[in-house]
Amino acid sequence: MSRADPYAALRFPNFRRYIVGLMALTVSIQVQGTVVGWQVYDLTGDPLALGLIGLAEALPFILSALWAGHVADQNDRRRIVLWAMAVLVGCSLALLLLARVDGLMTPTRVMAIYFVIIVSGVARAFLHPARQALSAELVPRAVYANAITWRTTIWQASSVLGPALGGMLYAIGGAALAYAMDTALMIGAFGVILIIKHVSPLRPPHDGPVMQSLLSGLRFVRNEQRLMGALTLDLFAVFFGGATALLPIFAKDILLVGPTGLGVLRAMPAVGAVIMSGVMVRWPVNSRIGPMMFGSVILYGFAMIGFALSDQFWLSCVLLAFAGSFDMVSVVVRSTLLTVVTPEPMLGRVAAVNSIFVGSSNEIGAFESGVTAKLFGTVASVLFGGLATIGAAGIASRAFPALRRLDRYPEG
Repeated sequence: MSRADPYAALRFPNFRRYIVGLMALTVSIQVQGTVVGWQVYDLTGDPLALGLIGLAEALPFILSALWAGHVADQNDRRRIVLWAMAVLVGCSLALLLLARVDGLMTPTRVMAIYFVIIVSGVARAFLHPARQALSAELVPRAVYANAITWRTTIWQASSVLGPALGGMLYAIGGAALAYAMDTALMIGAFGVILIIKHVSPLRPPHDGPVMQSLLSGLRFVRNEQRLMGALTLDLFAVFFGGATALLPIFAKDILLVGPTGLGVLRAMPAVGAVIMSGVMVRWPVNSRIGPMMFGSVILYGFAMIGFALSDQFWLSCVLLAFAGSFDMVSVVVRSTLLTVVTPEPMLGRVAAVNSIFVGSSNEIGAFESGVTAKLFGTVASVLFGGLATIGAAGIASRAFPALRRLDRYPEG
């Protein structure tokens, strides 16, 4: 590891505005995710209902992602981000309204929540590739790695604050108070992105069939084996390590710590990630990149196994923090590799593929965890996920030797 300017990306005003908007957006999303999970489990008492939250977001996300990537590469990315965030503001308002309406039957209320999550899944499908590609436009290529580390650091720091804030607000004033904060933060994030002074460069329109453009991101990833390996590795790690969806059960029935404890549990992976990001900002990973990524995923799996077996709140928090710190290494390596090897005009489409592989696998993993928890129990579900993550890393190591042997990032 070598010492680098830790503030290189923050020296650009538009990137600083982007980071502030990302913080408000992420805190809002994390508040919402914490409250929706607790509210649905409180209403139903069913682990599968928690898994269905993930499915309700993942399916529209996957179906929209390739088109969203094409749109991000053909239009002003900042404008797409603003439109997507406007829809998310509407979703936050809808959840707030549902929380304040009395007299709804439980099945009706839960189905209405699922519908809002479906709409937000479509909005996030357009938000993710445009937002990721926009961040690369705001800084020179030479500081991509630093920008990605800061972007991930802010996301993780917000993921510390958001769940803790959501759990506390739910405990104080119920779902309505928490959703009111969610809405205010989302509106604030929209306002900050609005003042970014940037227009995406003009790109030539795609001449061939639209389907050819939609699939070009997939073809690029398939042919770039280092990137394909990184995405596949993270896909299985996130898919099998979907314990976050089951945290309401751990908080309510196993650790007995209530909604405030749930907020702490949800925040702990981000606490570990923030600590690791501080290390990586000062001493970025510049060598043995492939081995570092595989090693971090394996250690993540062991941390989740320990969490599954823990019945002590403090130990569970520590293990989740370790899991978050190991995950941070994998996220930064994958995101930097994606940005470095992808031509700028294709960043939106390749980022959309990344969203399908990794972003939606969070929600599909939540569904998998809900189903296995329903069939075999909550502890067994998380234990299986940790073991499967380790196994997947071993298989990926043999399947993608180019990634396993990768020492340094390719030159731009």
